[in-house]
Amino acid sequence: MNPSLTIIIPVLNEARILPDRLEALQFVRSRDVELIVVDGGSTDDSFDIASAQSDHTLKSPAGRAKQMNHGARHASTEWLLFLHADTRLEEAFEALLEALSREPDWGWFDVRIEGKHPLLSLTAVMMNARAGLTKVATGDQGLFVRKALFDAVGGFPDMPLMEDVALSKVLRGVAKSTVIRTPLATDGRRWDQGGWFRTVLKMWGLRFAYWAGVGPDRLADYYAHVRGR
Repeated sequence: MNPSLTIIIPVLNEARILPDRLEALQFVRSRDVELIVVDGGSTDDSFDIASAQSDHTLKSPAGRAKQMNHGARHASTEWLLFLHADTRLEEAFEALLEALSREPDWGWFDVRIEGKHPLLSLTAVMMNARAGLTKVATGDQGLFVRKALFDAVGGFPDMPLMEDVALSKVLRGVAKSTVIRTPLATDGRRWDQGGWFRTVLKMWGLRFAYWAGVGPDRLADYYAHVRGR
């Protein structure tokens, strides 16, 4: 029997990639896995596309933390898996089921980044090594957690940025984790569009600033500023 699992995907104006990504996830619904998409106020066709290809399509105020918490409130399963819209699960799904049968409390996947730049493989190695050493994972790495534990710690902190890091830091202090070595595949578009070196510097700079105590609201303002350049 499959573990009782809900996949929750926050989206905002992802109509370009949603049809293919959700089509690739239809096989999990035949395995009794619930698929919830939470739209943060898209102005494109994201909501309608998701409605045709998910078990529940919900509306929420924008913000990944708000959207994922909203989705979790509507899940009735033992396990929650939070995926980004540009992440592909299919190759790692069986490894996830095997990991959940070993009864960890939460965890994440290694990641493989798909894109044009030759250094994206190095980026993935760095991300995976950092998560393994610190037990702090990012949303690209597909956080999964027992719903009872997620509810007990209050879900994702209501932050405009770094909500995945903040939740990981809470969970690593109270529960047993595991990492799935079969990688998720995530879209390297932000590295391709923003430039590899600039994007890596920006991401690591944001993480360092957060570690140094800069508030998430200020970080979100800076992130929006550099994205708009």
